[in-house]
Amino acid sequence: MPLFSIPSPYGIGTLGLEARKFVDFLHAAGQSCWQMLPVGPISYGDSPYQSFSSYAGNPYYVDPDILIEDGLLTKEEVSSPDFGQDPEKIDYGKLYENRIGLLRKAARRGIARDREAFSAFIRKKAWLPDYALFMALKQHFDSRPWFEWPDEDIRLHRPEACAKWRSELREEVEMYEYIQFLFYRQWAQLKAYANDAGISIIGDLPIYVALDSADVWAEPHWFRLDEKNIPVEVAGVPPDMFSADGQLWGNPLYDWDAMEADGFSWWVRRIAGAGELFDRIRIDHFRGIESYFAVPYGETTARNGHWVKGPGIRLVDTLKERFPQLDFIAEDLGYSTPEVRQLLKESGFPGMKLLVAAFDAMNNTAFRPHNFVSNCICYTGTHDNHTLAGWLAIAGEEELSTAKQYFGLNEEEGFCRGVLRGGMSSVARLFIAQMQDWLELGDEARINAPGVPMGNWTWRMRPGAATEELAEEILKMTRLYGRTAPE
Repeated sequence: MPLFSIPSPYGIGTLGLEARKFVDFLHAAGQSCWQMLPVGPISYGDSPYQSFSSYAGNPYYVDPDILIEDGLLTKEEVSSPDFGQDPEKIDYGKLYENRIGLLRKAARRGIARDREAFSAFIRKKAWLPDYALFMALKQHFDSRPWFEWPDEDIRLHRPEACAKWRSELREEVEMYEYIQFLFYRQWAQLKAYANDAGISIIGDLPIYVALDSADVWAEPHWFRLDEKNIPVEVAGVPPDMFSADGQLWGNPLYDWDAMEADGFSWWVRRIAGAGELFDRIRIDHFRGIESYFAVPYGETTARNGHWVKGPGIRLVDTLKERFPQLDFIAEDLGYSTPEVRQLLKESGFPGMKLLVAAFDAMNNTAFRPHNFVSNCICYTGTHDNHTLAGWLAIAGEEELSTAKQYFGLNEEEGFCRGVLRGGMSSVARLFIAQMQDWLELGDEARINAPGVPMGNWTWRMRPGAATEELAEEILKMTRLYGRTAPE
């Protein structure tokens, strides 16, 4: 359940009361985990996988009601802006126009009042000064990406230029720092509430960072860039039966040799940051650690890319050694090879199985529960897939017939409930369902359609949808298959 999909009167899910109500719902349903999408600040396209920072939180998630309770905003100020009128769709344009202005008012009142705690927060977050300066500069330069900023010295992150601009944009820099202070304070409260209810938070770590991010701007030496900090090659995936051109993601690639020579310190810092937010971490595009697809910068498709070996088990072992307290999930979907499967085995991380893909045109029988090993995570689907009801609407007759036979689907129980039961009864270590599948929503509630650049990441759960009756139903099924913790 993405945090942005939580019901809210403020146009998008927040870290406030409704998020706590969802934790209560999970607890009542006998659940132990809440998996989210990345929670960083979003850029063009609204994707949480293209964030301005690997560490910062999305300002939109800061809850206005908590700010009212804290004396930083008034009810009139919070109710005046238009954050969008559709309770089931996010209007990112309205949020972009109105949310930061509201948070700026809170910052003006809170910075001086909270000076001691705020200063201590800044000292603990080594990434924060660069991120805040980056955001202030983007605002100053009309939201242009950093590699198009007209001042070459600041574009190349030269220390004298950073000092100069930090002074000139002091108020805006401080405002962006304070917004992170608010986000982290509210996040800590929500996470403590969830953990106290026996719910662990599973976060999602994109394998790559966005080119237009504070990460790349502030530390270009960890990426494959030229002397002007322009990428040499970028990330993508090769052509396949679904796309003759492949997918050109455009993310800068890591300089793995430099990272390994430094003991993977950049990755250690990144995982440490994610570990502050989450109890478990899903590593997106895990196969890119074994080998990755590199496309020359400037290409318009991924056709001319090539495979390059990644750090493999050396990175995995470093992360396991440094973070024994964290559980990792390997997103091992997509193009696989014997080398990728071997890396997954050596890592000890559980891989992923998708029920929605078990009977599609690819006929991926590895996703059928009788082929599961216990060290895997079974999902109904991910944010990139159809919902169960959405798949039902477009499935071919043969695919649907096979699924019905396999799960014993019938009209009395219903298609979605039968597939959910199939996942719940599997030997997988953990079973995770999309909330849309429990609500039996179609593709109007699909989160993302890969390859479609706009219009994604907008679904919101309607208020009141997570009912007591639904929680009781989920609890019964969870108990039936022995997936609840002992009383």
